[in-house]
Amino acid sequence: MASDGTHTFWELICAILLPPLGVCLKDGCCTCEFFICLVLTLLGYIPGIIYAVYVIVVKRGREQRDAEGLYAPLPQ
Repeated sequence: MASDGTHTFWELICAILLPPLGVCLKDGCCTCEFFICLVLTLLGYIPGIIYAVYVIVVKRGREQRDAEGLYAPLPQ
C-alpha cells in the first residue's frame, strides 16, 4: 500500500498533466473544486495547474491538521 506522500506525489503528477484529473482523484468528480479547475483549465492550462496544485497541497495539509486536532473548536 502506498504511503500518504506517494499518493500526494501521484496526485500532483496528474495535476500537472491534466489538472482536473488531479482534483478529481483528490475530491471526486462532482465537486466545486473540480468544476473550478475544469473552467480554469479550459480558459488557460497554467491557471488550471496552479489551482489543482493548490487544492491538492492545501487541502491535504488541512485534513492532516484536523486529524491531529490542531484546529479543534474552542469550548463554549
